Amino acid sequence: MVSFRGSVVVGSSLVPVLLTPGAGSDCNHASLVAIEERLRPRLVHRMNFPYRDAGKAFPDKAPVLIDAICSRVDTVFGVGSPVILGGRSMGGRMCSMVAAQGRLNVVALVLIGYPLHPPKKPDTLRTDHFSKLSVPCLFISGSKDAFGTPTELAEATALIPGVVTTHTIAGGDHSLRKQGSVVADTIAEWLA
Repeated sequence: MVSFRGSVVVGSSLVPVLLTPGAGSDCNHASLVAIEERLRPRLVHRMNFPYRDAGKAFPDKAPVLIDAICSRVDTVFGVGSPVILGGRSMGGRMCSMVAAQGRLNVVALVLIGYPLHPPKKPDTLRTDHFSKLSVPCLFISGSKDAFGTPTELAEATALIPGVVTTHTIAGGDHSLRKQGSVVADTIAEWLA
């Protein structure tokens, strides 16, 4: 099921994309690779967070992760370059926080399995920054995501002043396992 609020113009196919993994994965996650392949010839860069490169199992604090995204964009695409940020779960959350802070020239967000709250803790929302998101946002999630139901996601994204598109994959859980091509196709269609 797809729902649109407003209209979206993401821009030229020349705007590059930076993709970030979830907390338990790395930049070689099958869905991130599928997205990169599907978006060609658009320039796509997949990154690891510092803790992953250091061989640590647990993520760094949010400021370290946010700084890593900003540094990677500046290094790979150039300071001030327009960029589309995206990621799975924690990576997507960090990308949305970067956009809310206005530290980069973010023109759109692609958020896959956004972790609205920890499983079984719906009152611990991770949406404080949503009211500062003015760029077009695509949220892709499963209908059985323990980190946020479609109804919870709809309520939370109502806080976002920018254009929001949601795509719910029927039967999908938080991992969206074996849905990499569906996720990649959804993103490609939205960016087109």
